[in-house]
Amino acid sequence: MANPTNILLLEVGFIAHEEVGYSRTFDFEFPQLVLGDDLVLDHLSGEIEFSRTSEGVLAQAEFNATTKVTCGRCLGKVSQPLESHFSDLFTLPYRADKDTELILPHNGKIDFAPILREYMLLEMPINSLCRPDCQGLCPACGVNRNQESCDCVIEAADPRLSMLKSLLEDGE
Repeated sequence: MANPTNILLLEVGFIAHEEVGYSRTFDFEFPQLVLGDDLVLDHLSGEIEFSRTSEGVLAQAEFNATTKVTCGRCLGKVSQPLESHFSDLFTLPYRADKDTELILPHNGKIDFAPILREYMLLEMPINSLCRPDCQGLCPACGVNRNQESCDCVIEAADPRLSMLKSLLEDGE
């Protein structure tokens, strides 16, 4: 497993000393990258293009990876593809104002591990499914209905909701 502390610490300070319009691309490919306790990326590939602008250094990134998540219905493991495209402007220290969050550090090194982690977490779906027709778990006995059937009888819905059910039936 790759250690993001060293791999994604990028030396880009030299770009700040170049003329506006200069750019440099960094390519990445890792079989596995751990970005915290809650995010392990498999087959990570991508690139970050750094461009010198009048305001600072613009980072434009594209990354693809997969990660293991839990199916929201059957609780099985799912390999979830992730794709992220993002841009961040790192303002030069002497041009930064109070509202600027991303300032190019004086040492010229940008740690992209927390930035990549944040963007990849934003790409994760709220409720992943192992397949679109996943039948989930039986609410009575807990058996995975994708793998085996059960003889459980599911009780009728709450009688207080019967009026809502009749509205659905009338609509069909």
